[in-house]
Parts: sequence; C-alpha cells; structure tokens
Amino acid sequence: MPEPRYDDDGAIASTGAGGAMDLATSEGETLERTPGGPLGTGPEGKPRSLWSDAWRDLRRNPVFIISGLIIVFLVIISIWPSLIASGNPLQCDLAKAQQGSQPGAPFGYNGQGCDVYTRVVYGARTSVTVGVCATLGVALLGSVLGGLAGFFGDGWDSILSRLTDIFFGIPVILGGLVLLSVVSSTTVWPVVGFMVLLGWPQISRIARGSVITAKQNDYVQAARALGASNSRLLLRHIAPNAVAPVIVVATIALGTFISLEATLSYLGAGLKPPTVSWGIDISSASPYIRNAPHMLLWPAGALAITVLAFIMLGDAVRDALDPKLR
Repeated sequence: MPEPRYDDDGAIASTGAGGAMDLATSEGETLERTPGGPLGTGPEGKPRSLWSDAWRDLRRNPVFIISGLIIVFLVIISIWPSLIASGNPLQCDLAKAQQGSQPGAPFGYNGQGCDVYTRVVYGARTSVTVGVCATLGVALLGSVLGGLAGFFGDGWDSILSRLTDIFFGIPVILGGLVLLSVVSSTTVWPVVGFMVLLGWPQISRIARGSVITAKQNDYVQAARALGASNSRLLLRHIAPNAVAPVIVVATIALGTFISLEATLSYLGAGLKPPTVSWGIDISSASPYIRNAPHMLLWPAGALAITVLAFIMLGDAVRDALDPKLR
C-alpha cells in the first residue's frame, strides 16, 4: 500500500490502482481527481481560458446543439437553396393560385400561383443575409464607438452618451417607415443600413461598460506602467476580455434584426418585390388567411423558428460566457 501524501490544503491524497488521484477530505469524503485535472484545468492540468470553458459548456448544452443545428441548416440553404428546392420562386401560374398541398408543391401555392415551398426556402437567404450583415455592422460600429468612449472617457464619453440618448429616442418602426419609404431599391442594403444606423447604440453602451470594467483590472494597470501604448492596451489587453458581452448581445440581436426586416417588409417599407422575403409573403397572404391559411402559416412558421433559434443560441452563449452563472 503506498504511503499517503499530503496536498497543499493538508488533505490526504493517495493514488489508487487505476492511476486516478483520490482526494480525502477532512470529513472523510473521497473526491476523485481525474487525469484531466480538476475543474477549470485542461488535460495537462493547465488552467483553461474563458473561451475554452465556454466551449466546453456549450458542447454539453442541448439548447445550443439544437439551435446550432437549425442555424447551420438555414445557412446551408441560404447559400445553396437549390439543394432542397429545384423550382424558381418567381415562376408563377395563376391557374394554381391559392391551391393547397399537392405532389410537387408540398406547401401549396400563393395568391399569384407561386410555389410556397420554393419561396420559403429562398426567403431564408434574404433573412439570413439581412440578419448577419446588420449584426456585423452594428457590432463593429457599436464596439468601436463604445470602446473608445469607455477607454478615453471625459469628453468622448459625454458625446457618445448624448448621441445614444438621441438615437434611443427614435422609434424603430416609425423610423423605418419614414426613412425606407423614400427608397426604391429592391436590394437588402438600404434595410441593412437602416438597422445599423439605429441599432448601434445598444451595442455601444454594452461595449462601453465592459471596457470601463476591464481597464480597471491589475493586468491593464501593469501594462500601462510598463509603457504600453493606448492601442496596445485596447487591442491586446482590454478588447479580448471585454468582447464577451458584445458577442452575447449581438447573437440575440441577430434574431431581432430578422424579425424587424420581416415587420418592415410586411408594412411595405422594407424589402420590395421581386425580392423574395418572408415578410413580403406574409403581407400578401394575410388577406386570404381564412380561405388559404397555408399561404400565411408556412412563411410565418419559418420566420418564427429562425428567430427562436437565434434567441436560443444567444441565451446559451450568455449562460456559457457569464461568470456569475457558473
């Protein structure tokens, strides 16, 4: 029998036959220490970073797995919609208008005789494109402005605070109706630009608060004392430790932007035909909900599932990155 060894806390540690370390506590309990190391350490006993711990938690979260699979599927059909829909979303036959499900058209036809299934599949490309581009623009602009205001403070911070107050006072739907009603473009870029214009203040406030918290840490003060420049402090020491809240908010906002695009398109101020959009299809199908409910239910269901998937993904990422929930 091997001699008992004592750890740093005065508890008896002995090696079992299986090679694992058993930690005997003062209460007589035995805790098994696996070869991978205790909680918060890697396979070689080295401490894991926030990101590796977060990825470890996400892989074990069924909400993240389910929402991730849905989003991966949406991204794939957005890039290659012809994989599951061989038809043309703009090819219509008035003789088939409002007809229900039938062979070759499992979702039926809309009021113009277009295949609802094909339009739902191709509508994912528009929604995902708008959501991703708007989120990237909002995250980039908001992070830069909020990070600079939080780091330099004083006049920069005051100007940003007053500017965000102004943008927060603009109703999003009303602003979209006013600004986009004068745009005749059928592309997604005017809608994306509007979302970035009114969406950055929320991200900027999150980034500002995160930077203010991070710059007070000891390692930042030590780097400043060693002569690190402002750019090095921001990029090497503060940004990697302040970006987690921005990622969480941006992930949840992506689903919100998709819903906002559909709302504006439904009201006639967002995307315009011949662009294929779930919001446009919902708007055109709403007068026929009693006679042909399939025209409305399928695009509305696809929109709801997409928004829910991104919100679930954001919640899972928040739970994994928030140290208070550990």
